[in-house]
Amino acid sequence: MVNLATDIKPISYIKAHTAEMIRQVGDNKNPIIITQNGEAKAVILDVDSYQNLVNAINLMKIISIGDRDIKNGKTVAHEDLKKRVSKILD
Repeated sequence: MVNLATDIKPISYIKAHTAEMIRQVGDNKNPIIITQNGEAKAVILDVDSYQNLVNAINLMKIISIGDRDIKNGKTVAHEDLKKRVSKILD
């Protein structure tokens, strides 16, 4: 969760304190929002949080594809699937 007092920084601060900001992100796992001219422009995330975010998005895409297939009737009965897989494996 973003801490408004510590996790929003202007780009000039990031430039002057880069190592400290990287350490902060790694230690507390909170993203840092970088502002430029008073507007949010970028986010710094630790690698694990970024990977978890990417994994969650990919999972949501897979679920969405499955949901669409179900709505369009593109399904296979369990027994039919077992037969197809058995044929492939034989």
